[in-house]
Amino acid sequence: VQCGFCTPGLLLAAHDLLRSRPRPSDVEIREALAGNLCRCTGYGQILDAVRLAAERLAAHPGDRMGG
Repeated sequence: VQCGFCTPGLLLAAHDLLRSRPRPSDVEIREALAGNLCRCTGYGQILDAVRLAAERLAAHPGDRMGG
C-alpha cells in the first residue's frame, strides 16, 4: 500500500464479504473488491490479505467479527 486512499473501502468490502462468506473463493473475493479502485497496487497483496483473514477466522471460529 502506498497512498492509502483506497484502504477504507477495501477494508469495509472485505469485512462485509467475510461476514457473509467466511471462506470465500478467489472469484468471490475479486467480485467483492471490484468496486474499489487502487492505482498503487496490482491487488495481489490485497487478495492475499483477504485470504489470510479468512484463514485466521476459520482457525478461530469463536472469534467473531463485530458489527
